[in-house]
Amino acid sequence: MVTTSTSAEQRVMLQNISWQLFENLLAEMGENRSTRLTYYKEKLEFMTPLPEHEKSNRRIEAMIVALVDELNLNIEMAGSMTIKRPDMRVGKEPGSCYYIQNEALVRGKSKLDFTQDPPPDLAIEIDITNSSLNHLEIYADLGVPEVWRYDGSTLGFYQLQDQKYLECKFSPTFPFLTASKVIKFLEQCQKLGVTTGLRLLRKWVRNR
Repeated sequence: MVTTSTSAEQRVMLQNISWQLFENLLAEMGENRSTRLTYYKEKLEFMTPLPEHEKSNRRIEAMIVALVDELNLNIEMAGSMTIKRPDMRVGKEPGSCYYIQNEALVRGKSKLDFTQDPPPDLAIEIDITNSSLNHLEIYADLGVPEVWRYDGSTLGFYQLQDQKYLECKFSPTFPFLTASKVIKFLEQCQKLGVTTGLRLLRKWVRNR
């Protein structure tokens, strides 16, 4: 067992865990919990977000919702739902995830089967403690087209191509958006408050 902790998150890693035990834990723990689970190749990671982690996650989510609203797009906010493929023995609970391009394909569905339904179009990965798992590799196995990874100071956009992620200057979902603009938004939220940060973001989108 390996345990790591910072002011942003706590992580516990277990080895030699069966898929069935992972499924049992999901059922036993239920959906109303803060701890997020990741399963990959018989490794199971428990991650509990602390305030720094969750503030960053929620501010990025607020930004995404404002962007799709300004662009008149539909969105399904799937939160940290469990994205799992029993056939591949892979399971992941992201910081947050969203359907935008494929929103119509999952609209109204209460349960998703990722052997048939599409994975989220966009996932947010907050990884401030540098997990020992390669989360991009896990997202690639699950087929998530785009991942934003934030480590507490820098943010990268990653697009899935040929089963591997390539870092992009612009977000594939929002082609005018750079990672530096997301960081600037987070800094404005920190200094001026989230409401003011969102107001400035919306003004920027309308004037671009």
